Amino acid sequence: MKLWGGSKRQDDSPRDSLDQEQEEAANEHTRLLPNRVESADYTQYLSPDDPAVSPYNLWSVRIVRYLTIFFTILTFAWWTILLVSTFVTPPGFHTRGSGFFPFSYTSLALANLLFTLIFFAIPSKPVRILSIIMGIVLLVDAVLLISVEKTRHEEGWVGMVSVLWAFLIALWTLITDRLVEWGKTEEEERLTGRAETRRTLTEWIAVLASTISMVILTLVVFLTALTLVLRALDAGLAPPGQLFLVDGGKYMVHVYCHGNQTDSKGTKLPTVLLEGGESAVEDGLWQFADAAINNKSISRYCFVDRPGLAWSDTAPSPLSAGMAVEAVSEALARAGEDGPWVLASAGIGSIYSRIFSARHSGEIKALLFIDPLHEDDLGDVGSPGRGFVLWIRGIISPLGLDRIPGALFKGRTKEDRVWGQSAYQTGKYLFTKLQENLVADTLTKRDLASSTAIQNPDIPLTLISSGKRIRSDSGWEDKQRDLTHVTHNLVHWDIVDKAPHRIWDTQKGREVIETRLRELVHA
Repeated sequence: MKLWGGSKRQDDSPRDSLDQEQEEAANEHTRLLPNRVESADYTQYLSPDDPAVSPYNLWSVRIVRYLTIFFTILTFAWWTILLVSTFVTPPGFHTRGSGFFPFSYTSLALANLLFTLIFFAIPSKPVRILSIIMGIVLLVDAVLLISVEKTRHEEGWVGMVSVLWAFLIALWTLITDRLVEWGKTEEEERLTGRAETRRTLTEWIAVLASTISMVILTLVVFLTALTLVLRALDAGLAPPGQLFLVDGGKYMVHVYCHGNQTDSKGTKLPTVLLEGGESAVEDGLWQFADAAINNKSISRYCFVDRPGLAWSDTAPSPLSAGMAVEAVSEALARAGEDGPWVLASAGIGSIYSRIFSARHSGEIKALLFIDPLHEDDLGDVGSPGRGFVLWIRGIISPLGLDRIPGALFKGRTKEDRVWGQSAYQTGKYLFTKLQENLVADTLTKRDLASSTAIQNPDIPLTLISSGKRIRSDSGWEDKQRDLTHVTHNLVHWDIVDKAPHRIWDTQKGREVIETRLRELVHA
């Protein structure tokens, strides 16, 4: 007796129908997703090299990728704002430090996201291990930045948001890589019958590239953490004077005064107001001024660290010499210092002193320029090439490539890094010099031109020039000679034969400066 289905044609069987359907419509619902639950005897699997074997088949993996793209766009927008704020500070984005640390952390987060997207479908255990290490170090960075009052004050909310975001992105990279690893295994078991343990040459190259990228990023985070440790140590160096809020409370400026306003006979004498050149007053002129008081050449001196130098905060960009002088004037007023003054300035500091003198002519008793900068040289200060170098050095300054070896192997101290021979390595100093560069040949030159026009011509002027500089640069002597006409009352013009630009670094230079200061103060 025949069974009911015995006469059914072979090509009408469920198995053959399924094979035919797969051949005709190879899509996600047939070829990519064979129904092995209902067809227990179905054993046709895809090749592990088939492009259809992909973690992207899972919605969870796709959603994570879309979120990673969204985070990348968001981070790039934040990165762009921080880049622009280096040159023109948007409202609310001013950091009292350099701004290079938030930019560094944001760049790190952006690079991490980009590498995650590039190697998204190729998970790697070394990448996950390095992401864990990076996350731990970034967490330490966040704790250091937030817990130390000085760094918290300098970086502000922008720095804290940037480091926390970099930390969260490191965690996201770890979660993403682990999810893709799970999705890849899941799809391989479903579509090929087993999880694939081998890799193609292309995949090995991708794993190697992603691992190298993460090693570099982890090294960057580690060096940045060491730099933050140095900054935390430097925060323990207290300023000798007082800090005063200026410019509507946006930042603080350091003012220090020492000595008595009267001499031993009770005669009131003008106070010497020192202005540093390329470095802060503390780097050389401070010690010279103390010696001058001990020698009774002067009775009192003051100095104000320009924004961004030594203990003073940085100001928002742009910052011209005239704007810096306004901050100095406000800080002196808040400190209760109203002169009268003998202005003693060196190098580019003479530009600031000339503007200060013009705006406070009634309080100025004399001017002393120490190898001053001529206004024609502002073009060199503001050259695009110099600005680009300063910007690049600022961008890499959070790595501490020069500060860390200096502290470990050269015995550099807190004083060296805050105002001394290593101060030029700090992001704050580089940012200040970049600000100076950006407007030197425009806003600063305009400020100086207007100040020259209203300068009191009767103020006594003494000028001391570097003999070495004059011998090495034929045009320097002509510019020094031209500066003797800043006022119509030239008292002395000295050329110290063997002295460098920093004239006070030589014994002869210190003697000449102290002699001329004594004459101007006691005149």
